[in-house]
Amino acid sequence: MLVNIAEIFELLFDKNNNVAYKALQELQRKSEETDCVYPFIDRLSDMLESDNSYIRTRGLTLLAYNAKWDKEYKIDEIIDEYLKHITDVKPITARQCIKLLPIIAKYKPELRNDILFALNKANISIYDDSMQSLVCKDIQKALKEIEKL
Repeated sequence: MLVNIAEIFELLFDKNNNVAYKALQELQRKSEETDCVYPFIDRLSDMLESDNSYIRTRGLTLLAYNAKWDKEYKIDEIIDEYLKHITDVKPITARQCIKLLPIIAKYKPELRNDILFALNKANISIYDDSMQSLVCKDIQKALKEIEKL
C-alpha cells in the first residue's frame, strides 16, 4: 500500500499537469479516509517553497487534507509558511490556499487565531483589480466558515 502511495506521490511532480492533477485527486481522496499520505508531510511542506505554483498548490491542498492526521504537530510548525500563500504571487494559488484554511482550522483549533489573523491582515492590493474582488470574497467566505467552527 505505502509503495503505491509513494509512487502516486512522485506523480505530483510530473511535467504533465494532467498526470499530476490525477495524482493529487487520488491522494486527496485517500487522505480523507486514512493517514496513508501523512508520512509524506515533510515533503508536502517542502512543496510550499517550489517555484512552480502548481506544485505549491498541490502541497497546500494535501497539507490541509492531512491536518486531521497531524498528531506530530507538523502543520503547527509550518503554519506561518503556509499562511504566506494567502497572498501567493499567483492569485490562483492564493485562492486555493484561502479555500483550504477552514479545513485546517477545523482539525487544528489551536491554529484558528493565527489563521484568522492572517486572513484579516492579508494585503490583496498586490493583485489586479479583477482578482482582488475574487480573493476578497474568498477571504470573507473562509472567515465566515472558520467563525462557525
